[in-house]
Amino acid sequence: MDLETFKQQREARLHQEPQYRNLCVHCLQPQFGCYCEHIQKFNPEIKFVILIHPIEMKRRIATGRMSHLCLENSELIVGHDYSRVDRVNELIENPQNQCKVLYPGRQATNLTLLSDDEKKSVFDPDKKIVLFVIDGTWATARKTMHHSQNLQKLGRICFTPPHRSQFRVRKQPGENCFSTIEAVHHVIELMGDRPGFQLSSGKHNNLIDVFNKMVERQIEFVNMALNDPKTTSYRRPTKRYVIA
Repeated sequence: MDLETFKQQREARLHQEPQYRNLCVHCLQPQFGCYCEHIQKFNPEIKFVILIHPIEMKRRIATGRMSHLCLENSELIVGHDYSRVDRVNELIENPQNQCKVLYPGRQATNLTLLSDDEKKSVFDPDKKIVLFVIDGTWATARKTMHHSQNLQKLGRICFTPPHRSQFRVRKQPGENCFSTIEAVHHVIELMGDRPGFQLSSGKHNNLIDVFNKMVERQIEFVNMALNDPKTTSYRRPTKRYVIA
């Protein structure tokens, strides 16, 4: 075989090989699964600070990241022990803020059980609400709370989920477990109208709309893989020797 024939055959093989998928720089999804076009950012007049575990940060379907992309004035902070994280301590120590953690337990105030008047007594109307939301598995979330002494000192809120999680592409540890984005959406509903934000606008429902579109697309991809594995396979680029 002459050199020119070898180069032509090699080029043909390269075109036949599965290609590595390009990822969106915002949602970190492959191009076929990017949900950014469906996002309609809004401000719920609550500052959500998503505390995402490093393991969760690597997951492409992490709904904490999705929540952050949908929420104006939100922050996404990676870590597992936030005791000495300057930004977290800055928010907690700001006298204009009222900081709480969305985390269940005996010490938590269950918003589901409160009347509208009782909910008002939980939050200071003269301060800005900053709500820390831990994004990770239940195991990593417990570790985060255990290690983060600054979060332990904050008041906690929780709720009783009204239905099962719709995160059908990821197993939940229990019937009463919500994904992060479902939890954020439900907290906004429970806290009701706020100056500058009205529930009747329905803007917060975009959280669930984007979430559902992502879940449906993932299910489609799973079905495609089951029907024809070759259509969804890919390889990472490998080193190749170039013959000049």
